[in-house]
Amino acid sequence: MADDTSSPMDRFCGSTFWNATETWYTNDPDFTPCFEQTALVWTPCAFYWAFVIFDFYYLKASLDRNIPWNKLNVSKALVNLGLLVITALDLIMALVKKGGDSELPLYDLDVWGPIIKFATFLLLFIFIPLNRKYGVQTTGCQFIFWFLLTVLSIPRCRTEVRLDAERQKILNSQQPSEQDFSWEEYQFVSFFIFFTFTSIMLILNCFADGMPRQTKYQRGENEIPELSASFLSRITYQWFDKMALKGYRNPLEEKDLWDLRPQDSCSEVMPIFAHHWNQNVRKNYKNKARVEPKAQFSNGNVTFENPHGEKNGRKKGMASIMPPIYKSFGGVFLFGALMKLFTDTLTFAQPQVLSLIISFVEAQDAEPEWKGILYAVLLFVLAAAQTFILGQYFHRMFIVGLRIRTALINAIYRKALRISNSTKKESTVGEIVNLMAVDAQRFMELTTYLNMIWSAPLQIGLALYFLWQQLGPSVLAGLAVMIILIPVNGVIASRIKTYQIRQMKYKDERVKLMNEVLSGIKVLKLYAWEPSFEKQVLDIRDKEIATLRSTAYLNAGTSFLWSCAPFLVSLVTFATYVLIDENNVLDATKTFVSLSLFNILRFPLTMLPMLITNLVQTQVSVNRINKFLNSEELDPNSVLHDSSKPHPMSIENGEFSWGDEITLRNINIEVKKGSLVALVGTVGSGKSSVVQAFLGEMEKLAGVVNTVGKLAYVPQQAWIQNATVRDNILFGQTYDRKRYNKVIDACALRADIDILSAGDLTEIGEKGINLSGGQKQRISLARAVYSDADLYLLDDPLSAVDAHVGKHIFEEVIGPKGILARKSRVLVTHGVTFLPQVDSIYVIKMGEISESGTFDQLVKNKGAFADFIIQHLQEGNEEEEELNQIKRQISSTADVPELLGTVEKAIKLARTESLSDSISVTSADSLMGGGGSLRRRTKRQDSHDSVASAASLKKKQEVEGKLIETEKSQTGGVEFAVYKHYIKSVGIFLSVATLVLNFVFQAFQIGSNLWLTQWANDQNVANDTGLRDMYLGVYGAFGFGQVLSKYLSGLALAIGGLHCSMNVFNKLLNTGLKWPMELFDTTPLGRILSRYSKDVDTVDSVLPAITVQLLNTCFGVLATIVVISLSTPIFLAVIVPIAFLYYFAQRFYVATSRQLMRLESVSRSPIYSHFSETVTGASTIRAYNVGDRFIEESDAKVDKNQVCKYPSVIANRWLAIRLEMVGNLIILFASLFAVLGGQTNPGLVGLSVSYALQVTQTLNWLVRMSSDIETNIVSVERIKEYGETKQEAPWELEQDKNKPKNWPQEGRVEFQNFQVRYREGLDLVLRGVSFNIQGGEKVGIVGRTGAGKSSLTLALFRIIEAAGGRISIDGVDIASMGLHMLRSRLTIIPQDPVLFSGSLRINLDPFEIKTDDEIWKALELSHLKSFVKSLAAGLNHEIAEGGENLSVGQRQLVCLARALLRKTKVLVLDEATAAVDLETDDLIQKTIRTEFKECTVLTIAHRLNTILDSDKVIVLDKGQIIEFASPTELLDNPKSAFYSMAKDANLV
Repeated sequence: MADDTSSPMDRFCGSTFWNATETWYTNDPDFTPCFEQTALVWTPCAFYWAFVIFDFYYLKASLDRNIPWNKLNVSKALVNLGLLVITALDLIMALVKKGGDSELPLYDLDVWGPIIKFATFLLLFIFIPLNRKYGVQTTGCQFIFWFLLTVLSIPRCRTEVRLDAERQKILNSQQPSEQDFSWEEYQFVSFFIFFTFTSIMLILNCFADGMPRQTKYQRGENEIPELSASFLSRITYQWFDKMALKGYRNPLEEKDLWDLRPQDSCSEVMPIFAHHWNQNVRKNYKNKARVEPKAQFSNGNVTFENPHGEKNGRKKGMASIMPPIYKSFGGVFLFGALMKLFTDTLTFAQPQVLSLIISFVEAQDAEPEWKGILYAVLLFVLAAAQTFILGQYFHRMFIVGLRIRTALINAIYRKALRISNSTKKESTVGEIVNLMAVDAQRFMELTTYLNMIWSAPLQIGLALYFLWQQLGPSVLAGLAVMIILIPVNGVIASRIKTYQIRQMKYKDERVKLMNEVLSGIKVLKLYAWEPSFEKQVLDIRDKEIATLRSTAYLNAGTSFLWSCAPFLVSLVTFATYVLIDENNVLDATKTFVSLSLFNILRFPLTMLPMLITNLVQTQVSVNRINKFLNSEELDPNSVLHDSSKPHPMSIENGEFSWGDEITLRNINIEVKKGSLVALVGTVGSGKSSVVQAFLGEMEKLAGVVNTVGKLAYVPQQAWIQNATVRDNILFGQTYDRKRYNKVIDACALRADIDILSAGDLTEIGEKGINLSGGQKQRISLARAVYSDADLYLLDDPLSAVDAHVGKHIFEEVIGPKGILARKSRVLVTHGVTFLPQVDSIYVIKMGEISESGTFDQLVKNKGAFADFIIQHLQEGNEEEEELNQIKRQISSTADVPELLGTVEKAIKLARTESLSDSISVTSADSLMGGGGSLRRRTKRQDSHDSVASAASLKKKQEVEGKLIETEKSQTGGVEFAVYKHYIKSVGIFLSVATLVLNFVFQAFQIGSNLWLTQWANDQNVANDTGLRDMYLGVYGAFGFGQVLSKYLSGLALAIGGLHCSMNVFNKLLNTGLKWPMELFDTTPLGRILSRYSKDVDTVDSVLPAITVQLLNTCFGVLATIVVISLSTPIFLAVIVPIAFLYYFAQRFYVATSRQLMRLESVSRSPIYSHFSETVTGASTIRAYNVGDRFIEESDAKVDKNQVCKYPSVIANRWLAIRLEMVGNLIILFASLFAVLGGQTNPGLVGLSVSYALQVTQTLNWLVRMSSDIETNIVSVERIKEYGETKQEAPWELEQDKNKPKNWPQEGRVEFQNFQVRYREGLDLVLRGVSFNIQGGEKVGIVGRTGAGKSSLTLALFRIIEAAGGRISIDGVDIASMGLHMLRSRLTIIPQDPVLFSGSLRINLDPFEIKTDDEIWKALELSHLKSFVKSLAAGLNHEIAEGGENLSVGQRQLVCLARALLRKTKVLVLDEATAAVDLETDDLIQKTIRTEFKECTVLTIAHRLNTILDSDKVIVLDKGQIIEFASPTELLDNPKSAFYSMAKDANLV
């Protein structure tokens, strides 16, 4: 049958393999049977064998096991078995019926056809139980295989049916036939059974298998449907419909979200990353000291190795995060790259099909119609395939991005727990948080584009190849233009980079400063210093705006270059083409195929520069992260845990530093088991440093530190978490009620907890904002006691509490009879009282131990310790009974007359004084119901009444225990007002100009394309060069119009964006500083800060960029519709339903996506606030050794953020697939109508189809951009909302200007029936207070906790506004003047000394109005002169964030110096002697008595002796004045409350 000329395939089949006349050149196309049985069957088989490796990979990667047998997999197995049987039968029948004796020859096809099919089906069959066993619920390769097999069998169906009809004809014909049709009959039946079975398999593969029984992670109610969605549902994202629908109906909330996919959670991502990171770190050391297995996994904790290494390891260089990232996440990435390669090739098939369509229209009826339809459908199929593959590609890339972010955030978090102090000094908390918030985020945004690095050059190469085919060498002219543009862009990009680094620097500075301003806002308000700090912030902002301005102009330049590049390129190319050679004529095919290729070129060329700038930014981020991850860590081996040493805690010959000069030298301390050791010394002598040395926080230069056992640590400044009181005390341990209550009573917290609105479940604000110093300190102590450790390091826990409470705590907790009596403890203390009861004492002076021993020994020595005691007793602030105790102790010890004399004197002094209760001047305390250090009174007096009065304040507090209002994420649409606000901020004129110019640009573009059409269709151009030049000239003119309009619109937008940035920020800053204090108390700092960092950043850099793209895409879509409708008007009929589809997808998407974005941003801030909290409390976390728990908390927060992030990524894909299908329909109809509609103008057809080809991308971008605008405009909304919050009274008023410079001259203060409350809806704190203070009087204010003492001072400064009555100073009602006028004329020395980073000078005189001499004088009076003189920089000494590099006492003295510089007639003194040692306290008192003797001084007293010499005493109780008279008068009256207070303290 087959002659020898035939191809091998023909011989294989025994019939013709390919017959072009039958298949192509005909009106009734069909394939040959041989082709149908080989090519069409083997293609799917080959595909499956090629990609089966993926199926194996999924088996390996699956986290689940064991899917139960169910209807679905049983039917799959049966049908598959059926297919195996039928193929086997085919082979047997062929061997039986053909060859050998029968007249039918046996061809290779009859044997090999069934064998190939059988092998493939067998492989598929094996996968059914395998997938079941390994819990794989669906696989893509199999679905695609069955799909291809079914579709490609359809031509054979037609053939078989036709052949059957012919056979019937022959059989039914009259003459009896000799032929035996049994083999053909068998083939007919067997094929249709086969076809039915494949179709059934296809349908079965549309569904996913059941749920696996064993899963590595618990699958909850709320598990993400994707895990058990079928392949079809996954590629169309149909499983997301539920969420989209839900989000459309009502705004999504957190409970509607699905759980995270286990593969993306920290617990799966971290071990992989850590493993590769550790490998990378080890590679960096030349000495292979440590060879370790994989990342160590101890109960789910991942350990990261320290790249800073031991001191000895010679480092090759920094360990970079890049190699571990490649190794950990490269697999998924490569798979994505493969998909990208696919889509790139499909992209280039489209112009080829376009040229076929154009030539089809040119041929006009010469070709059969089915070809036109085929081309149109082919175009659609190509586009659709591209859509699905791209969808998966982006999805994969996003997942990689998310995982990288997870890994980086966690790596940074783990590192932050271990950085050494010298590293911590280099960067502020704000900068470290930025690594997480900005730099890790950046990676996520980059991964999507990363493949463009190879894909863009590939696309450019292919495009040029196809263009060469069309236009020959003249393409090179166009290429030259492109290549010239690239370096131009490169130059611009590198300029942009330098500006960006500069802007990052300014942004860091600005955020850091804002952080401080907001942390110390209270002090700023009391001092009326806001304008100075506002100016500092604005100065930084101005520099930032200047860099932004340069960046904006450069960006406008690049965007202009790239929009005009395609046009310039086509102009140059066409011009060269027609001018080189007379015979070169542009026809429709050449023109439009070239145009659509140029359009393809545009994308990679636009992306390259974007990618380069993105890469550059990411490189900056990588360097920042690397620097941080490679920074020095605390040496874990600086403290040994050697249990063979005799004592549980010891330091031998220690020398320590804080990273620069030596702080401690020759330290020898040993703490015996169960003993109590005290460290005493003056302020700044290094007591706290010794404690830090025990904790291993300091750099050990020499010596041995040894601790054995579990540690607990009470820092000098309590670190309180933003959690409930109970959580703060339990600190991660289980709640044991008995022990808990015991601890609370011992630490005198019972009364405080009773006062709090929700008891110990009251939430504490950030940094313990709603607790007084004493309460914070006691909670911190309770945490230590509850932790039940073996070793206790107590860094001055008694400083912030009053003497009574201190005594109670010492007796109940620290002392020989306390809870901790059996533990080994180190106590840093200022108080002398308790020293007789400690086991040994170390006196520290200037960083060395000057002497040590028991109390008795040291008293005998008459050395530094004796001086310390004498000095201390001269203050006279001890209780009488305690002094008697000391007296007994000393007299029994030795004959030390001078000491005894001092004690006698002190006892006399003590008789005349008493204790008063107090709270700090912080609005927050009282907001929590008076807070304050509530003492557990000694048995003489029951503090019940004061508790009751404070508790009554709380009764009406509606919101139980919640201080911090949860951040509202707005729901529903962004109101139009916000857009209006944005447009107004940009400027109406600029906004309109931008729109008009964009419109003009599109008009020119369409014009130039229509002109090209005209040119291509004009037959006369070939012979007439004049006509040709005219066409070319007009085309060029159109181009020039495009260039100009584009440039101007870019410029208008850039300027507008800057305007907006400036307006928005200035308003935010201005209104933000004018918030009343209560708003700061109820809003967490992090939330306010994120307005100033994240939201401002969005307005600065994100919104302008999106706006540009939105306008481009919007006009692009309009242009496409106009052009297609011009060429095929019937298209308008289709546009309406398509627009509907589009609109629905868009509405569903925007509603859901916007809400998801909001949820995501709300869930993001806890990651950062938890992180900054950790950084601040790192030493405490390390001391308690609870790092792992904090890492877990951080992981949980990151996971929670991913839970909100992942659906929003999917929402994007869900939308893209739907919109691109809409776009693909536009392509289908544009090309179908062009082919069928009898359109005779090939130029127009080419134009409309090439426009349609672009529309998919544009449509997609349009929705994406419009929703991006919606999601990012939320930033404007949030800033706007903060700008419209309630403001405090105006700072300046006109009438203030008439007041004399030195007002108040006398300093008369008068309260008239004054009432005040903290917030709306709370009870009054002062209920009608009236009194009158003459100028120059010294008045003490006393009263129990919650009596309203602090409220008086706050009201005087109008931090809280009057609810009734008035206060006047020198006869002027203070409510009638501007706040700054008032506050700048009063002086306060607040309880907590707050310093700001910057020079010492700025801290004293932020407005820089005082001369150096005045400042030095103030420093001298506040006893700081010698200290400041000793500093290298003097007044310009840089103070660290929060004044960290001064001791607490020195900070207090700086506050005193501030007061001395202000020197106004009225001074308010909130006694803050707690944090200061007695020496300093004495100095402060003396200075105040001498320097402020002319002034009116109001003192909130902790101790009565400080106010006994005052002129008047105000006794407050429950917000009312019960006594107001001179102290002597009150003490003479035994019925007075003041007398009873004095009596309580055994003084009268």
